Amino acid sequence: METKPAPTTFKGILRHLGPGLIITATIVGSGELIATPALAAKVGFTMLWFIILGCLVKVFVQVELGRYTLVTGKTTLEAMNSVPGPKLRVSWMVWFWVVMYIGSTMQVAGMMGGIASLVVDKASGWHTGLIALIAIVCMVMLLSGRYRLVERVCIAMVVLFTFFTILALVSLQFTKEFAISVSDIGSGLTFALPEDFAIAFGAFAIIGVGTSELIYYPYWCLEKGYAKNTGKNDKTIGWLERALGWLNVMRWDAWVSCVIYTGATVAFYLLGAATLARSGKEITNDDVITNLSAMYEGAFGEFGKTIFSVGCFCVLFSTVFAATAANARLFADAASVFKFKKYHKEHERHYMVKIGAVVLLVLAFIIYASFGKPVSLVFMGAFAQGALLPFLALAAIYFLYTRIDRKLHPSKVWKVFLTLSAICMALIGAYGAFNAVKGTFLSKEEKAPANVEAPVSTNSEPEVVEQLND
Repeated sequence: METKPAPTTFKGILRHLGPGLIITATIVGSGELIATPALAAKVGFTMLWFIILGCLVKVFVQVELGRYTLVTGKTTLEAMNSVPGPKLRVSWMVWFWVVMYIGSTMQVAGMMGGIASLVVDKASGWHTGLIALIAIVCMVMLLSGRYRLVERVCIAMVVLFTFFTILALVSLQFTKEFAISVSDIGSGLTFALPEDFAIAFGAFAIIGVGTSELIYYPYWCLEKGYAKNTGKNDKTIGWLERALGWLNVMRWDAWVSCVIYTGATVAFYLLGAATLARSGKEITNDDVITNLSAMYEGAFGEFGKTIFSVGCFCVLFSTVFAATAANARLFADAASVFKFKKYHKEHERHYMVKIGAVVLLVLAFIIYASFGKPVSLVFMGAFAQGALLPFLALAAIYFLYTRIDRKLHPSKVWKVFLTLSAICMALIGAYGAFNAVKGTFLSKEEKAPANVEAPVSTNSEPEVVEQLND
Protein backbone atom coordinates (compact mmCIF):
# COMPACT_ATOMS: atom_id res chain seq x y z
CA MET A 1 0.00 0.00 0.00
CA GLU A 2 1.45 3.35 -1.05
CA THR A 3 1.56 5.91 1.75
CA LYS A 4 2.42 9.60 1.73
CA PRO A 5 2.83 12.32 4.34
CA ALA A 6 0.02 14.77 4.97
CA PRO A 7 0.29 18.33 3.65
CA THR A 8 1.34 20.93 6.20
CA THR A 9 0.63 24.15 4.31
CA PHE A 10 -2.79 25.76 4.22
CA LYS A 11 -2.94 25.50 0.42
CA GLY A 12 -1.97 21.83 0.54
CA ILE A 13 -4.62 21.05 3.16
CA LEU A 14 -7.30 22.79 1.10
CA ARG A 15 -6.49 20.55 -1.88
CA HIS A 16 -7.23 17.48 0.23
CA LEU A 17 -10.61 18.59 1.56
CA GLY A 18 -13.76 16.96 0.16
CA PRO A 19 -15.54 14.33 2.32
CA GLY A 20 -17.17 17.01 4.48
CA LEU A 21 -18.31 18.95 1.42
CA ILE A 22 -20.04 15.84 0.07
CA ILE A 23 -22.05 15.30 3.24
CA THR A 24 -22.80 19.04 3.27
CA ALA A 25 -24.75 18.44 0.05
CA THR A 26 -26.88 15.96 2.02
CA ILE A 27 -27.03 18.04 5.20
CA VAL A 28 -28.23 21.22 3.50
CA GLY A 29 -31.37 19.39 2.49
CA SER A 30 -35.00 19.95 3.26
CA GLY A 31 -34.31 19.89 7.01
CA GLU A 32 -32.59 23.26 6.70
CA LEU A 33 -35.03 24.28 3.96
CA ILE A 34 -38.02 23.78 6.27
CA ALA A 35 -37.01 23.47 9.93
CA THR A 36 -34.99 26.64 10.42
CA PRO A 37 -37.41 29.07 8.68
CA ALA A 38 -40.33 27.43 10.49
CA LEU A 39 -38.64 28.00 13.85
CA ALA A 40 -37.74 31.57 12.86
CA ALA A 41 -41.33 32.27 11.81
CA LYS A 42 -42.45 31.25 15.32
CA VAL A 43 -39.85 32.95 17.50
CA GLY A 44 -38.14 35.59 15.34
CA PHE A 45 -34.43 36.19 15.92
CA THR A 46 -34.33 34.95 19.54
CA MET A 47 -33.13 31.39 18.82
CA LEU A 48 -30.22 32.19 16.50
CA TRP A 49 -27.75 30.98 19.14
CA PHE A 50 -29.61 27.68 19.39
CA ILE A 51 -29.40 27.08 15.64
CA ILE A 52 -25.64 27.71 15.67
CA LEU A 53 -25.19 25.35 18.62
CA GLY A 54 -27.24 22.66 16.86
CA CYS A 55 -24.86 22.74 13.89
CA LEU A 56 -21.63 22.81 15.90
CA VAL A 57 -22.23 20.25 18.62
CA LYS A 58 -22.41 17.13 16.42
CA VAL A 59 -19.09 17.64 14.64
CA PHE A 60 -17.14 16.11 17.54
CA VAL A 61 -18.76 12.70 17.03
CA GLN A 62 -18.28 13.03 13.26
CA VAL A 63 -14.54 13.56 13.71
CA GLU A 64 -14.21 10.62 16.13
CA LEU A 65 -15.88 8.21 13.71
CA GLY A 66 -13.55 9.53 11.03
CA ARG A 67 -10.56 9.10 13.38
CA TYR A 68 -11.37 5.41 13.89
CA THR A 69 -11.68 4.81 10.14
CA LEU A 70 -8.49 6.72 9.31
CA VAL A 71 -6.44 4.78 11.87
CA THR A 72 -7.90 1.31 11.25
CA GLY A 73 -9.05 1.50 7.62
CA LYS A 74 -12.41 0.01 8.64
CA THR A 75 -15.77 1.24 7.35
CA THR A 76 -18.63 2.47 9.52
CA LEU A 77 -20.60 -0.76 9.15
CA GLU A 78 -17.53 -2.81 10.05
CA ALA A 79 -17.06 -0.62 13.12
CA MET A 80 -20.74 -0.95 14.10
CA ASN A 81 -20.52 -4.71 13.59
CA SER A 82 -17.68 -4.88 16.12
CA VAL A 83 -19.42 -3.20 19.08
CA PRO A 84 -20.22 -5.39 22.11
CA GLY A 85 -23.72 -6.85 22.35
CA PRO A 86 -25.94 -9.52 20.84
CA LYS A 87 -25.41 -10.71 17.28
CA LEU A 88 -27.68 -12.44 14.81
CA ARG A 89 -25.29 -12.91 11.90
CA VAL A 90 -24.38 -9.25 12.40
CA SER A 91 -24.38 -6.85 15.35
CA TRP A 92 -27.57 -5.37 16.78
CA MET A 93 -26.34 -1.93 15.67
CA VAL A 94 -26.17 -3.10 12.05
CA TRP A 95 -29.77 -4.34 12.27
CA PHE A 96 -30.76 -0.90 13.57
CA TRP A 97 -29.05 0.54 10.51
CA VAL A 98 -30.96 -1.80 8.16
CA VAL A 99 -34.30 -0.34 9.25
CA MET A 100 -32.91 3.18 8.88
CA TYR A 101 -31.55 2.30 5.43
CA ILE A 102 -34.98 1.22 4.23
CA GLY A 103 -36.42 4.50 5.44
CA SER A 104 -33.71 6.54 3.70
CA THR A 105 -34.60 4.85 0.40
CA MET A 106 -38.20 5.94 0.89
CA GLN A 107 -37.03 9.47 1.60
CA VAL A 108 -34.96 9.57 -1.61
CA ALA A 109 -38.11 8.51 -3.48
CA GLY A 110 -39.95 11.43 -1.91
CA MET A 111 -37.19 13.88 -2.84
CA MET A 112 -37.30 12.71 -6.46
CA GLY A 113 -41.02 13.39 -6.45
CA GLY A 114 -40.34 16.80 -4.94
CA ILE A 115 -37.92 17.74 -7.74
CA ALA A 116 -40.48 16.70 -10.37
CA SER A 117 -43.17 18.75 -8.61
CA LEU A 118 -41.04 21.88 -9.01
CA VAL A 119 -41.28 21.50 -12.79
CA VAL A 120 -44.71 19.97 -13.49
CA ASP A 121 -47.91 19.49 -11.52
CA LYS A 122 -48.31 16.15 -9.79
CA ALA A 123 -51.58 15.54 -11.61
CA SER A 124 -49.79 15.88 -14.94
CA GLY A 125 -48.98 12.75 -16.88
CA TRP A 126 -45.43 14.05 -17.19
CA HIS A 127 -44.80 13.86 -13.45
CA THR A 128 -43.93 10.16 -13.27
CA GLY A 129 -41.92 10.41 -16.47
CA LEU A 130 -39.89 13.28 -15.04
CA ILE A 131 -39.14 11.25 -11.90
CA ALA A 132 -37.86 8.46 -14.15
CA LEU A 133 -35.68 11.00 -15.98
CA ILE A 134 -34.25 12.26 -12.67
CA ALA A 135 -33.41 8.69 -11.68
CA ILE A 136 -31.73 8.04 -15.04
CA VAL A 137 -29.68 11.27 -14.87
CA CYS A 138 -28.45 10.41 -11.36
CA MET A 139 -27.75 6.85 -12.48
CA VAL A 140 -25.68 7.93 -15.49
CA MET A 141 -23.69 10.41 -13.40
CA LEU A 142 -22.96 7.86 -10.67
CA LEU A 143 -22.00 5.14 -13.16
CA SER A 144 -19.68 7.41 -15.12
CA GLY A 145 -17.37 8.34 -12.27
CA ARG A 146 -16.16 7.52 -8.79
CA TYR A 147 -15.26 9.77 -5.88
CA ARG A 148 -14.06 12.81 -7.83
CA LEU A 149 -17.31 13.17 -9.80
CA VAL A 150 -19.42 12.91 -6.65
CA GLU A 151 -17.23 15.48 -4.94
CA ARG A 152 -17.42 17.96 -7.82
CA VAL A 153 -21.19 17.67 -8.31
CA CYS A 154 -21.86 18.07 -4.59
CA ILE A 155 -19.55 21.08 -4.31
CA ALA A 156 -21.26 22.71 -7.30
CA MET A 157 -24.71 22.18 -5.80
CA VAL A 158 -23.64 23.47 -2.39
CA VAL A 159 -22.09 26.57 -3.99
CA LEU A 160 -25.24 27.31 -6.03
CA PHE A 161 -27.57 26.79 -3.10
CA THR A 162 -25.46 28.84 -0.71
CA PHE A 163 -25.05 31.61 -3.29
CA PHE A 164 -28.81 32.03 -3.79
CA THR A 165 -29.47 32.03 -0.05
CA ILE A 166 -26.78 34.56 0.81
CA LEU A 167 -27.79 36.72 -2.18
CA ALA A 168 -31.35 36.81 -0.85
CA LEU A 169 -30.11 37.68 2.64
CA VAL A 170 -27.95 40.55 1.33
CA SER A 171 -30.79 41.82 -0.86
CA LEU A 172 -33.02 42.12 2.21
CA GLN A 173 -30.73 44.84 3.50
CA PHE A 174 -31.86 47.08 0.64
CA THR A 175 -35.50 46.91 1.74
CA LYS A 176 -37.08 49.03 4.47
CA GLU A 177 -39.48 46.41 5.72
CA PHE A 178 -37.14 43.42 6.06
CA ALA A 179 -33.65 44.85 6.66
CA ILE A 180 -31.79 43.13 9.54
CA SER A 181 -30.14 45.36 12.14
CA VAL A 182 -27.26 44.72 14.52
CA SER A 183 -29.72 44.73 17.42
CA ASP A 184 -31.70 41.94 15.70
CA ILE A 185 -28.56 39.79 15.56
CA GLY A 186 -27.74 40.70 19.16
CA SER A 187 -31.19 39.61 20.34
CA GLY A 188 -30.58 36.23 18.71
CA LEU A 189 -27.40 35.68 20.74
CA THR A 190 -28.84 36.33 24.20
CA PHE A 191 -29.53 32.66 25.00
CA ALA A 192 -33.27 33.13 25.45
CA LEU A 193 -35.68 30.18 25.16
CA PRO A 194 -39.18 30.19 23.64
CA GLU A 195 -42.26 29.23 25.63
CA ASP A 196 -42.80 26.20 23.39
CA PHE A 197 -39.35 24.62 23.59
CA ALA A 198 -40.50 21.54 21.65
CA ILE A 199 -40.39 23.54 18.41
CA ALA A 200 -36.78 24.55 18.98
CA PHE A 201 -35.80 21.05 20.07
CA GLY A 202 -37.35 19.61 16.92
CA ALA A 203 -35.26 21.97 14.79
CA PHE A 204 -32.15 21.11 16.82
CA ALA A 205 -32.72 17.44 16.02
CA ILE A 206 -32.88 18.03 12.28
CA ILE A 207 -30.18 20.59 11.48
CA GLY A 208 -26.49 19.84 11.10
CA VAL A 209 -24.99 16.36 10.90
CA GLY A 210 -27.65 13.67 11.28
CA THR A 211 -27.34 9.93 11.83
CA SER A 212 -27.04 9.15 8.13
CA GLU A 213 -24.33 11.77 7.57
CA LEU A 214 -22.34 10.44 10.54
CA ILE A 215 -22.44 7.00 8.94
CA TYR A 216 -21.62 8.35 5.47
CA TYR A 217 -18.61 10.44 6.48
CA PRO A 218 -16.01 7.68 7.08
CA TYR A 219 -16.76 6.19 3.64
CA TRP A 220 -15.90 9.45 1.92
CA CYS A 221 -12.76 9.74 4.08
CA LEU A 222 -11.70 6.30 2.83
CA GLU A 223 -12.35 7.19 -0.81
CA LYS A 224 -10.50 10.48 -0.47
CA GLY A 225 -7.51 8.40 0.60
CA TYR A 226 -6.95 9.51 4.20
CA ALA A 227 -6.55 5.94 5.52
CA LYS A 228 -4.59 4.74 2.48
CA ASN A 229 -2.16 7.63 2.77
CA THR A 230 -1.69 6.90 6.47
CA GLY A 231 -1.08 3.20 5.90
CA LYS A 232 -1.26 0.21 8.24
CA ASN A 233 -0.09 0.75 11.80
CA ASP A 234 3.42 -0.73 11.91
CA LYS A 235 4.20 0.87 15.31
CA THR A 236 6.84 3.16 13.75
CA ILE A 237 7.41 6.89 14.23
CA GLY A 238 6.77 7.37 10.52
CA TRP A 239 3.27 5.90 10.79
CA LEU A 240 2.48 7.99 13.86
CA GLU A 241 3.55 11.19 12.09
CA ARG A 242 1.46 10.34 9.00
CA ALA A 243 -1.56 9.51 11.18
CA LEU A 244 -1.31 12.79 13.09
CA GLY A 245 -0.89 14.69 9.85
CA TRP A 246 -3.91 13.18 8.09
CA LEU A 247 -6.01 13.51 11.24
CA ASN A 248 -5.25 17.21 11.09
CA VAL A 249 -6.42 17.32 7.45
CA MET A 250 -9.60 15.46 8.38
CA ARG A 251 -10.35 17.91 11.19
CA TRP A 252 -9.94 20.79 8.75
CA ASP A 253 -12.30 19.00 6.36
CA ALA A 254 -14.96 18.51 9.04
CA TRP A 255 -14.78 22.07 10.37
CA VAL A 256 -14.69 23.77 6.96
CA SER A 257 -17.82 21.88 5.94
CA CYS A 258 -19.36 22.75 9.31
CA VAL A 259 -18.75 26.45 8.65
CA ILE A 260 -20.42 26.15 5.25
CA TYR A 261 -23.58 24.34 6.34
CA THR A 262 -23.81 26.40 9.52
CA GLY A 263 -23.62 29.54 7.38
CA ALA A 264 -26.35 28.26 5.05
CA THR A 265 -28.53 27.26 8.00
CA VAL A 266 -28.06 30.62 9.74
CA ALA A 267 -28.86 32.42 6.47
CA PHE A 268 -32.12 30.47 6.19
CA TYR A 269 -32.95 31.25 9.79
CA LEU A 270 -32.33 34.98 9.34
CA LEU A 271 -34.40 34.99 6.14
CA GLY A 272 -37.30 33.42 8.03
CA ALA A 273 -36.97 35.75 11.02
CA ALA A 274 -36.76 38.87 8.85
CA THR A 275 -39.61 38.03 6.47
CA LEU A 276 -41.96 35.39 7.87
CA ALA A 277 -41.91 36.43 11.53
CA ARG A 278 -42.36 40.12 10.72
CA SER A 279 -45.23 39.46 8.32
CA GLY A 280 -46.94 37.03 10.69
CA LYS A 281 -46.62 34.00 8.39
CA GLU A 282 -45.94 30.48 9.63
CA ILE A 283 -44.77 27.32 7.90
CA THR A 284 -47.68 24.87 8.12
CA ASN A 285 -48.61 21.71 6.27
CA ASP A 286 -51.09 23.61 4.09
CA ASP A 287 -48.86 26.37 2.70
CA VAL A 288 -45.24 25.38 3.24
CA ILE A 289 -43.99 26.11 -0.29
CA THR A 290 -45.99 29.34 -0.66
CA ASN A 291 -44.66 30.81 2.56
CA LEU A 292 -41.11 29.63 2.00
CA SER A 293 -41.02 31.33 -1.39
CA ALA A 294 -42.25 34.48 0.41
CA MET A 295 -38.80 34.70 2.04
CA TYR A 296 -37.28 35.23 -1.38
CA GLU A 297 -40.07 37.51 -2.54
CA GLY A 298 -39.15 39.85 0.31
CA ALA A 299 -35.72 40.21 -1.28
CA PHE A 300 -36.44 39.86 -5.01
CA GLY A 301 -40.14 40.61 -5.38
CA GLU A 302 -42.17 38.37 -7.70
CA PHE A 303 -38.92 37.06 -9.21
CA GLY A 304 -38.23 35.53 -5.79
CA LYS A 305 -40.47 32.56 -6.63
CA THR A 306 -38.16 31.66 -9.48
CA ILE A 307 -35.08 32.09 -7.29
CA PHE A 308 -36.66 29.87 -4.64
CA SER A 309 -37.48 27.18 -7.22
CA VAL A 310 -33.88 27.11 -8.46
CA GLY A 311 -32.53 26.99 -4.91
CA CYS A 312 -35.01 24.29 -3.94
CA PHE A 313 -33.95 22.23 -6.97
CA CYS A 314 -30.29 22.49 -5.89
CA VAL A 315 -31.21 21.37 -2.38
CA LEU A 316 -33.31 18.40 -3.44
CA PHE A 317 -31.10 17.21 -6.30
CA SER A 318 -27.96 17.40 -4.16
CA THR A 319 -29.78 15.39 -1.47
CA VAL A 320 -30.85 12.69 -3.95
CA PHE A 321 -27.44 12.53 -5.65
CA ALA A 322 -25.26 12.58 -2.53
CA ALA A 323 -27.51 10.24 -0.52
CA THR A 324 -27.68 7.71 -3.38
CA ALA A 325 -23.89 7.85 -3.86
CA ALA A 326 -23.37 7.17 -0.15
CA ASN A 327 -26.11 4.55 0.10
CA ALA A 328 -24.61 2.70 -2.88
CA ARG A 329 -21.34 2.39 -0.95
CA LEU A 330 -23.24 1.15 2.09
CA PHE A 331 -25.04 -1.34 -0.20
CA ALA A 332 -21.68 -2.77 -1.28
CA ASP A 333 -20.29 -2.78 2.25
CA ALA A 334 -23.40 -4.46 3.67
CA ALA A 335 -22.95 -7.32 1.20
CA SER A 336 -19.53 -7.92 2.76
CA VAL A 337 -20.58 -7.39 6.39
CA PHE A 338 -23.51 -9.80 6.00
CA LYS A 339 -21.07 -12.24 4.31
CA PHE A 340 -23.05 -12.36 1.06
CA LYS A 341 -20.05 -11.20 -0.96
CA LYS A 342 -16.29 -11.25 -0.43
CA TYR A 343 -14.17 -8.71 -2.27
CA HIS A 344 -10.76 -9.92 -3.39
CA LYS A 345 -9.83 -6.73 -5.22
CA GLU A 346 -10.92 -3.10 -4.92
CA HIS A 347 -12.43 -2.98 -8.41
CA GLU A 348 -14.91 -5.69 -7.33
CA ARG A 349 -16.17 -3.41 -4.56
CA HIS A 350 -16.50 -0.49 -6.98
CA TYR A 351 -18.50 -2.70 -9.34
CA MET A 352 -20.88 -3.55 -6.50
CA VAL A 353 -21.19 0.17 -5.68
CA LYS A 354 -22.40 0.79 -9.24
CA ILE A 355 -24.89 -2.07 -8.96
CA GLY A 356 -26.09 -0.52 -5.70
CA ALA A 357 -26.63 2.88 -7.34
CA VAL A 358 -28.77 1.33 -10.09
CA VAL A 359 -30.76 -0.86 -7.69
CA LEU A 360 -31.45 1.97 -5.25
CA LEU A 361 -32.57 4.49 -7.91
CA VAL A 362 -34.80 1.93 -9.65
CA LEU A 363 -36.24 0.95 -6.29
CA ALA A 364 -36.86 4.60 -5.36
CA PHE A 365 -38.71 5.16 -8.64
CA ILE A 366 -40.84 2.03 -8.16
CA ILE A 367 -41.66 3.06 -4.58
CA TYR A 368 -42.83 6.50 -5.62
CA ALA A 369 -44.71 5.26 -8.70
CA SER A 370 -46.47 2.59 -6.62
CA PHE A 371 -47.23 4.40 -3.39
CA GLY A 372 -46.82 8.13 -4.05
CA LYS A 373 -46.39 9.08 -0.38
CA PRO A 374 -44.54 6.34 1.51
CA VAL A 375 -45.05 8.03 4.88
CA SER A 376 -45.23 4.96 7.14
CA LEU A 377 -41.90 3.54 6.05
CA VAL A 378 -40.33 6.98 6.27
CA PHE A 379 -41.47 7.08 9.90
CA MET A 380 -39.84 3.67 10.43
CA GLY A 381 -36.57 5.01 9.06
CA ALA A 382 -36.89 8.16 11.16
CA PHE A 383 -37.47 6.06 14.28
CA ALA A 384 -34.38 3.97 13.55
CA GLN A 385 -32.29 7.12 13.06
CA GLY A 386 -33.55 8.65 16.27
CA ALA A 387 -32.90 5.45 18.19
CA LEU A 388 -29.48 4.83 16.61
CA LEU A 389 -28.12 8.38 17.06
CA PRO A 390 -27.16 8.14 20.78
CA PHE A 391 -25.69 4.64 20.32
CA LEU A 392 -23.57 5.92 17.45
CA ALA A 393 -22.27 8.73 19.66
CA LEU A 394 -21.48 6.30 22.47
CA ALA A 395 -19.78 3.95 19.99
CA ALA A 396 -17.53 6.82 18.85
CA ILE A 397 -16.44 7.38 22.47
CA TYR A 398 -15.99 3.62 22.98
CA PHE A 399 -13.73 3.36 19.91
CA LEU A 400 -11.64 6.32 21.08
CA TYR A 401 -10.92 4.92 24.53
CA THR A 402 -10.54 1.24 23.62
CA ARG A 403 -9.11 1.05 20.09
CA ILE A 404 -7.19 4.22 19.37
CA ASP A 405 -3.53 4.61 20.36
CA ARG A 406 -3.23 7.09 23.24
CA LYS A 407 -0.70 9.05 21.18
CA LEU A 408 -3.50 9.84 18.72
CA HIS A 409 -6.01 10.97 21.35
CA PRO A 410 -7.38 14.51 21.21
CA SER A 411 -6.99 17.05 24.03
CA LYS A 412 -8.94 16.90 27.30
CA VAL A 413 -11.00 19.92 26.19
CA TRP A 414 -12.00 18.06 23.02
CA LYS A 415 -13.02 15.04 25.08
CA VAL A 416 -15.24 17.21 27.26
CA PHE A 417 -17.00 18.60 24.20
CA LEU A 418 -17.26 15.08 22.76
CA THR A 419 -19.04 13.93 25.93
CA LEU A 420 -21.40 16.93 25.85
CA SER A 421 -22.06 16.20 22.17
CA ALA A 422 -22.97 12.59 22.99
CA ILE A 423 -25.35 13.76 25.75
CA CYS A 424 -27.05 16.21 23.37
CA MET A 425 -27.37 13.52 20.71
CA ALA A 426 -28.85 11.11 23.25
CA LEU A 427 -31.53 13.70 24.07
CA ILE A 428 -32.09 14.39 20.37
CA GLY A 429 -32.36 10.68 19.62
CA ALA A 430 -34.86 10.09 22.41
CA TYR A 431 -36.96 13.02 21.27
CA GLY A 432 -36.85 11.95 17.62
CA ALA A 433 -37.70 8.33 18.40
CA PHE A 434 -40.62 9.43 20.60
CA ASN A 435 -42.01 11.67 17.86
CA ALA A 436 -41.58 8.93 15.27
CA VAL A 437 -43.53 6.45 17.39
CA LYS A 438 -46.18 9.07 18.10
CA GLY A 439 -46.41 9.90 14.39
CA THR A 440 -47.16 6.31 13.42
CA PHE A 441 -50.21 6.27 15.69
CA LEU A 442 -51.64 9.62 14.66
CA SER A 443 -53.69 10.15 11.57
CA LYS A 444 -52.73 12.94 9.23
CA GLU A 445 -55.58 15.08 10.57
CA GLU A 446 -54.44 14.59 14.15
CA LYS A 447 -50.84 15.62 13.55
CA ALA A 448 -49.62 18.97 14.80
CA PRO A 449 -49.13 21.42 11.95
CA ALA A 450 -45.57 22.43 12.69
CA ASN A 451 -43.13 20.68 10.38
CA VAL A 452 -40.24 21.21 12.74
CA GLU A 453 -41.72 18.71 15.15
CA ALA A 454 -41.04 15.91 12.70
CA PRO A 455 -38.72 13.13 13.85
CA VAL A 456 -35.02 13.06 13.15
CA SER A 457 -34.35 12.10 9.56
CA THR A 458 -31.82 12.56 6.80
CA ASN A 459 -32.91 16.15 6.70
CA SER A 460 -36.01 15.31 4.67
CA GLU A 461 -39.03 15.08 6.94
CA PRO A 462 -42.22 13.24 5.88
CA GLU A 463 -44.34 16.38 5.89
CA VAL A 464 -41.81 18.14 3.71
CA VAL A 465 -41.94 15.32 1.19
CA GLU A 466 -45.73 15.41 1.17
CA GLN A 467 -45.85 19.16 0.63
CA LEU A 468 -43.40 19.09 -2.23
CA ASN A 469 -45.33 16.25 -3.80
CA ASP A 470 -48.57 18.15 -3.49
